[in-house]
Amino acid sequence: MNIVTCTPGRHAAAILAILNEAIVSSTALYDYRPREAESMVAWFDVKSAANFPVIGVEDDAGELLGFCTYGTFRAWPAYKYSVEHSVYIKVGHRGRGLGRLLLGRLIEAARAQDRHVMIGGIDAQNAHSIALHTKLGFVHAGTIRQAGYKFGRWLDLAFYQLILDTPEKPVAG
Repeated sequence: MNIVTCTPGRHAAAILAILNEAIVSSTALYDYRPREAESMVAWFDVKSAANFPVIGVEDDAGELLGFCTYGTFRAWPAYKYSVEHSVYIKVGHRGRGLGRLLLGRLIEAARAQDRHVMIGGIDAQNAHSIALHTKLGFVHAGTIRQAGYKFGRWLDLAFYQLILDTPEKPVAG
């Protein structure tokens, strides 16, 4: 396994495939329609402009097995030290520790970028993701009941957070 920084040219199609599979078959994303390939240009542009990491794990043949990233939690300036993250693993490769490996690297990246709070919005029925986050020190910060509707049912959105020991000297503004 190799940890890599994902790039548009090498990884956009694989990331899109992983996201689209999650959209059509799970409640990991509260989205209804698969995304178009063109959407990845803007997706990577946003990540690049804000210096948000996109970290992947590849097998020895270079196939992307999963990725993680974070982005803006809320758009107001006082939230600048908080990020909302995502971790996705390709079907057939789940349950092998890749999520833990990726999320661990993402936590390291957040510390290096002086982030203070990492937030994961997780479908409340996603026991595997909740267990992963709990193992890495995330705590339940609240649940918004019936926040989404997909597959003919209401979905509860649970928030898990990890408070980091950074930044050393936060500033307002």
